[in-house]
Amino acid sequence: MPDEELIQKIEELRKKKDSLLLGGGEERIEKQHKMGKLTARERIDALVDEGTFEEIDMLVKHRCTYFDLDKKEFPYDGVVTGFGEINGKKVAIFSQDFTIQGGSLGEMHAKKIMKLQDLAMKYGIPLIGINDSGGARIQEAVDALYGYGGIFYRNTQASGVIPQITVIAGPCAGGAVYSPAITDFVIMVDQTSQMFITGPQVIKTVTGEDIDKENLGGGKIHNSKSGVAHLLAKDDGQAMELVRKLLSYIPSNNVDPVEPIDYDKNYELPEEINEIVSPNPKKSYDVKDLINLVFDPGSFFEIHPHFAKNIVVGFARLEGKSVGIIANQPKILAGSLDIDASDKAARFIRFCDSFNIPIITFVDTPGYLPGVSQEHGGIIRHGAKLLYAYSESTVPMITVILRKAYGGAYIAMASQHLGADFVFAYPTAEIAVMGSEGAANIIFAKEIESSENPEERRKRRVEEYKERFANPYEAASRGYIEDVIEPIETRRRLATSLSIAYSKVKPTPSKKHGNIPL
Repeated sequence: MPDEELIQKIEELRKKKDSLLLGGGEERIEKQHKMGKLTARERIDALVDEGTFEEIDMLVKHRCTYFDLDKKEFPYDGVVTGFGEINGKKVAIFSQDFTIQGGSLGEMHAKKIMKLQDLAMKYGIPLIGINDSGGARIQEAVDALYGYGGIFYRNTQASGVIPQITVIAGPCAGGAVYSPAITDFVIMVDQTSQMFITGPQVIKTVTGEDIDKENLGGGKIHNSKSGVAHLLAKDDGQAMELVRKLLSYIPSNNVDPVEPIDYDKNYELPEEINEIVSPNPKKSYDVKDLINLVFDPGSFFEIHPHFAKNIVVGFARLEGKSVGIIANQPKILAGSLDIDASDKAARFIRFCDSFNIPIITFVDTPGYLPGVSQEHGGIIRHGAKLLYAYSESTVPMITVILRKAYGGAYIAMASQHLGADFVFAYPTAEIAVMGSEGAANIIFAKEIESSENPEERRKRRVEEYKERFANPYEAASRGYIEDVIEPIETRRRLATSLSIAYSKVKPTPSKKHGNIPL
């Protein structure tokens, strides 16, 4: 016969856990649902493979006695932590519970997250944080600040070792915003999530500016203007789907490879690819049309699609293998590089390099964007980040010059001079210090001015310069590009070049770390 005392203890345990599963209670759960939000546990269920989540530290309690807090119970101190699987890949997850004291972060809440961070590092698995919190638990004072500091420190130590993904599924204010900012990818939910250092009330008091939460730090703002967020979801369910999709392109850590998937071995580039890039430099096109044709059908996953649209970054698969893509977008600002585009591309390059994902670059840019606001905003410093990111990269890098590649922007966009392994060019490529008209106007200025027919002389000199330099053959003759290829050859040449470069070993100088121009 089973021991009655044992049976009673087991019953007590079950009741205790069942009550904890209700979080802040049915009334608050209903309120959460009315706001269009899932609960902390519902988000985890939507994220992981069914039946794989294993919770830890469910019985943790806060230990604050200030302001009568010792008389209040906060189940699992307002954050669910544990491990699960996503498409069979092990992950560590924490999910803040807004139904419990507004998901506020106190000492034990933070310790649970820090413990999970330490374990994720130890096991070499991705860390996913789902944020839905009113911020620091004010009653716990410096203990809450200690908690944030410990989380930030661990985010930084984990950077480049394990992937870190953050979902902002509710409010995230004050010091809480810095943990997501250190992580690799931030996904926000439209209309229900906000991030800001100081809220609308403080801003109005200090500066007199009147703005609401959504326009100050909503998902659309951080996806399109600040660049803090990388992806925008319409609701919590889609946010979890984006996490699942993102994880399929990246490894578990900086040592493990990304597992290749099956692909259509019969897929061949259609003839229409030859018509995308026009030889007319004034004619625009969408570089994403080219990307979607070159890589495995349906595999392109754009990152930061709403921010700095003059450059495109994202993941795709080439013969089943994951690759990172950076491409100038001629239809926006003619594909020129500005402050935001430089930051966006540099950050993505550094992620790919950290996790051994090959980088493929498509070039069509007339240069860095001119303007007083760009110069005063630090385009030199920001543009240097792009140069730095490519130069320090040790993964296989392949570049295809589609059309314009002028001056410093030609160098910055993964040129051979910055360490690209293979550089190819289309016949439409123009590789030069600057455009033909600008160059001819400078070189032949005196001759044009003294001519009887200046405009005729200028046109002739422009054509001469264009014929000599506005093509890929001058660079090819000096070995700066490996080959001039037809567009229809792109997929095959990329695939064969990657198969050669996968074994790349690039020695680097012995140093603690470099000093990127932040």
